[in-house]
Formats: sequence, structure tokens, C-alpha cells
Amino acid sequence: MSCLFSWHPFFMTLSFSFFMTEAILLFSPQGSLIRKFPHKTKGQVHWILQSACLCCAILGVTAIIYNKYLNDKPHFTSWHGLLGVITVFVVVWQSLAAVPLIYHSLVKGWSLAKLKRYHAASGLVTYLLGSISLLFGLNSTWFTASVSGYAWYLSALCPALTALVVMNQVTGAYMARKRLQS
Repeated sequence: MSCLFSWHPFFMTLSFSFFMTEAILLFSPQGSLIRKFPHKTKGQVHWILQSACLCCAILGVTAIIYNKYLNDKPHFTSWHGLLGVITVFVVVWQSLAAVPLIYHSLVKGWSLAKLKRYHAASGLVTYLLGSISLLFGLNSTWFTASVSGYAWYLSALCPALTALVVMNQVTGAYMARKRLQS
């Protein structure tokens, strides 16, 4: 059943490196494919991509848990496994916490702008957790047996640089607005 294991990196990479990254960068004026669309449309596409991210993350965790169960191996014994499962729980929480952004009437006493700021800040933390978990995964026995040398460094550089781009985009968009409002 080792082929079951291969679904874990596939779904988790798809979840965090593609869907979540694209969902965040939708709002970037420099890099979005739909930058000329209204903000409401971007929000809807963000929701769809984040839903795909959540589904892939759950499938990825399910694949590894089931694989470990079939092979009678312990669960969440490495930093990658522990941080990874925490990250998936945070993604679920972040997704649930985003519901008031769609249905603002669910929360009283909170401005939409404040909710968006909190969502952006906690989303950034969630993204960074995913990036760190991915970097820990690059140090796993499975990955280091498959990839070494310059290819390993390139593999590590990609999520690190992407995390910097996402951090710059989120902090630039929300910190600049906050300074202008002050």
C-alpha cells in the first residue's frame, strides 16, 4: 500500500502550494490573473480556491493517516507530522472563521474592515504554518532519499520565496491601509 502514501504529498502540495497560494495572490494587483475583476468576484474565487485547499488538505491527511494505520506505524511523531496536522486544524478553523465575511449579519459589533484584517492576519499565519510544515517535509526520509543536492535546495527555495511574496502582499495590503486610516 505504499502507493497510498504518494497521495499525501500530492494533495498537500496541491492544497498549500497551489490553491492557498493562488487564493491569497488573487488580491495582488501585480500578480493576479483576474486583477481587473471586481473585489466581490475576487472574494468568491478566493472562497472557491480555499474550499479546494481545504478538501485537498483533508484528503492528504486522510491518506497519510490511513497509510500509517495500514502499516502499523505511529502517527505524528515528527515535526512535519505534528505541525502538519496542527496546520490542517488551523485551516479548518480559518475556513469556519471566514463565514462571517460572507454572511456579515452573523456577527454584531464587528466592522467588515476589522474582520477582513483579522482574516488576513490569521490567514498569513496559516499560510506560514503550511510553508514551515512543507519545509519540514522536505527533510523527511522519503523526500531526502528521492531528492538531493541542488534539486533539494531548489525544492526548499520555492516555498520559502513564495512565503516571502505572500507575506509582502498581505502585510503591504493591510498595513498600508491601516496607516492611511490612522
